[in-house]
Amino acid sequence: MRSNEMALALAAAVLAFAGSCVRRDPLPPLSGPLPSAQGPLAFSLPFYPGGERHSIASDRGQVVLLDVWASWCEPCRDALPTSEQLLKQYGPRGFRVYAVNVDNDLRQVPKFLEETKLSLPVLLDTDLAVSGQLKVNVMPTSFLVDRKGYVRHVHEGFAEEFLARYQAEIEQLLAEKAD
Repeated sequence: MRSNEMALALAAAVLAFAGSCVRRDPLPPLSGPLPSAQGPLAFSLPFYPGGERHSIASDRGQVVLLDVWASWCEPCRDALPTSEQLLKQYGPRGFRVYAVNVDNDLRQVPKFLEETKLSLPVLLDTDLAVSGQLKVNVMPTSFLVDRKGYVRHVHEGFAEEFLARYQAEIEQLLAEKAD
């Protein structure tokens, strides 16, 4: 093989590999607790803007949606209002939502919240401790947590058809007993 042909073959192989690393479609939701979970979620993060810490363990007995987002994430602009809609729909039945921000520059957060007219409680994960523990790879990523504190469903990315899936999963989790 001549050097030009080898270079073209190598370039084609690199492009094929790189293309396989790009996720075009969201992953299907997982069922049951996350494989990496050692038990129920137990972390605390500060609220934005006040800084008081919130322990996720204090939400035991509730169904919780953790919506991990960043101000630079365009799909987050669609996902977070959907999360807010779900809170309005299911909040009275024991459902909570937290928008978990991972920006390291918090100056972008107020502008994003104003533009999206978001009023969800925002938790800050600026050092990515929780997002790393949960293995967040895509923005946005949402975690549905059952009444016992276990992650039961994960959604990477966002698409309009997620709403019906979220509703079915939330209904299922709300119907379960906390024990």
